[in-house]
Amino acid sequence: MNTIGCKTLIAALLACAGALSSPAALSAAPVNPPAVTGLPDFTDLIDAVGPAVVNIRTTEKARQAGNTDEEMQEFLRRFFGAPVPRGQVPRGRRGPEEDIARGVGSGFIISSDGYILTNAHVVAGADDVIVTMTDRREFKAKVLGADERSDVAVLKVEGRDLPSLKVGNSRNIRVGEWVIAIGSPFNLDNTVTAGIISAKSRETGEYLPMIQSDVAVNPGNSGGPLINLRGDVIGITSQIATLSGGYNGISFAVPIDEAMRVADQLRTTGKVTRGRIGVLMGELSKEVAESLGLGTTRGVEISLVEPDGPADKAGIKVGDIILKFNGVPIERSSDLRRQVGNTPVGSKAIVTVWRKGAQQDIPVTVVELQDDKAPKVAPEAPAPKQAPNELGLNVSDLTAEQHKELRVEGGVLVNAAEGAAARVGIRRGDVVLQVNSTAVTSAKQFNALVSKLDPKKNVALLVRRDDTTTYVVIKPR
Repeated sequence: MNTIGCKTLIAALLACAGALSSPAALSAAPVNPPAVTGLPDFTDLIDAVGPAVVNIRTTEKARQAGNTDEEMQEFLRRFFGAPVPRGQVPRGRRGPEEDIARGVGSGFIISSDGYILTNAHVVAGADDVIVTMTDRREFKAKVLGADERSDVAVLKVEGRDLPSLKVGNSRNIRVGEWVIAIGSPFNLDNTVTAGIISAKSRETGEYLPMIQSDVAVNPGNSGGPLINLRGDVIGITSQIATLSGGYNGISFAVPIDEAMRVADQLRTTGKVTRGRIGVLMGELSKEVAESLGLGTTRGVEISLVEPDGPADKAGIKVGDIILKFNGVPIERSSDLRRQVGNTPVGSKAIVTVWRKGAQQDIPVTVVELQDDKAPKVAPEAPAPKQAPNELGLNVSDLTAEQHKELRVEGGVLVNAAEGAAARVGIRRGDVVLQVNSTAVTSAKQFNALVSKLDPKKNVALLVRRDDTTTYVVIKPR
């Protein structure tokens, strides 16, 4: 190669290197994912874990004429547990102790001496529970306990040296990892389906955050295990998202960590004890957070405080924003519900709230969970007597009786709403307790506060209606 050629080549290489090192080239450089070497082979895994997965069928005693079609529709409505096929159970009156088949579900053995996990709805209302293993052995199972809130039940059969599954750790799961489900969809026992984890901590309205996957799950799979490639159980198959009653590509499982926490209590006491502090809460919107001077939308707003409940006695008030519970940040209402529920009954917890532009730490004694009680509703509002203020509200002072019934210290009664207030849904009979971070003490003070508001900014009103309280944001037009 001649000298000119070498110089030309070197210049070209330097130019290429400069181009590759430029910001534009670096930003455009693709990120290569790990190479796919092939799909997983589940055969050895299934041979190892399959024998510990059981079929569960339930029966009840017919003490009076029953409607099997209604039972079947209830199963289909919930999309849990396989229903009894039409025509399998004769109609008409039955003997006082005749067994009626209820449905079929799944479960799995977690110890060699016969402890079994399944869903609570699989065994709900059953008089007899029959467990069938892959080698066709049958056992009559005893239900040690079932928890409807988490949909977890623990069964016990009398057996020794039974095959069992290893309980894994659902906190370490990753979206995209392969998993399998084994169960009895449509009474087809030991059916295996595979897929990937689609999402973690999915909110479905249940007490626990669920594992979402695309593993095919159908009626009868309920209570079966969700298993990773290491053979560890990471969840209990529990629900599907569907409009037809069949699999639509989304299924949910109870995380095994949460399930075992429940199971341990069921094995020990036959029930699950959870804590409560006596509040109802709602999600915090961006507009409310900004109006209250919060720099984040994390936290939950308190819409109801149970009279004489733990929160009420501790000094937590309607309109408070709970930011932390025992130092753990609260992002959604479900976070608070779970944190409180897992706190030992009788212990003291520190609740961090946002009130009137500042944080406060309030100690609260946690008591056992039970149904909340609602306070009395406000009496019918009187007819309007004055012109509405800048927000379109005509208000009056609450009477001493109304203060007592509503258990509030201040607030004003809405006699009429029009304009901006009416557009956001405020109506006659509502009680306004707060303007942004300022408590309302009287109609005169409320109207004065409203007259000084910046018309170009959002205003958050804390509004009581019947037995609930929430922030309502009025935006400038």
